Amino acid sequence: MNRKGFIGIAALLAAALVFSMLFIVDQRQFAVIYALGEIKEVVTEPGLKFKLPPPFQNVVFLDRRVQTLDSPETRPIFTAEKKSLVIDWLIKWRVTDARQFIRNNGVDMRNVENRLSPIVQAAFNEEVTKRTVRAMLSTERDKVMQDVRGRLTEEARSFGIDIVDVRIKRVDFSANVTDSIYRRMESERKRVANELRSTGTAEGEKIRADADRQREVIVAEAYRDGQKIKGEGDAKASSIYAESFGRDPQFAQFYRSLDAYRASFRAKSDMMVVDPSSDFFKAMRGPGAAAAPPAPKK
Repeated sequence: MNRKGFIGIAALLAAALVFSMLFIVDQRQFAVIYALGEIKEVVTEPGLKFKLPPPFQNVVFLDRRVQTLDSPETRPIFTAEKKSLVIDWLIKWRVTDARQFIRNNGVDMRNVENRLSPIVQAAFNEEVTKRTVRAMLSTERDKVMQDVRGRLTEEARSFGIDIVDVRIKRVDFSANVTDSIYRRMESERKRVANELRSTGTAEGEKIRADADRQREVIVAEAYRDGQKIKGEGDAKASSIYAESFGRDPQFAQFYRSLDAYRASFRAKSDMMVVDPSSDFFKAMRGPGAAAAPPAPKK
């Protein structure tokens, strides 16, 4: 190997060594420097940093941003009145002490979440059991979140983290209680509906009875008024007839005979057996016609 090749190899090895000693710390991360498995330094300031080359020193990074932990499962919690509630929650947390965090949880974020979930659930259990359903649904919901956060603050320090916020996403009854409430609500709605139907039916019958009564009264009054008007008309007509016929009695007699003929011979099929010499046919014979002799007796 010539001298130039040796120099090239040496330069490459030197560059590799320098690169293994340099690392960049992002503002969103902690850099933890290990020396033979022991934490030597935690770098919190961003920028280009130096360390010894492996295996003398190694570096791992922790996310320093706010993390979110959702409730992994929905377990029923009993309230002060022994009602079962299901609560979905979430917490916001972040790493504040990288050394403490690694000592207790390692470098995997999932380790602390697995250990923190039952602690959060226990804190909610203790707070919910002291309150009623009404308080959990409306009046003391914010107070519960504040109290749970206060309980978690001390526990969080041992993990090297800080609890930023605690939130309740949903408060609901458990499935069996929900079904019971729905059935009770359904029965109540049916009772109200039946009561309204009964009231409506009674009101309808009352309205119909009143309408029938009014109809009968109106018809009776109309018949009475009609009969009264008819009687007055008949009286007026009779008065007119009497006055008219009184002026000419012969015409009145003739007019009445025509009315009698009209009533007697109304249909072609009508048949009458009457003596032609009777006074009934007097108007037909004319005023100058003599009465027909009576038929001889046998």
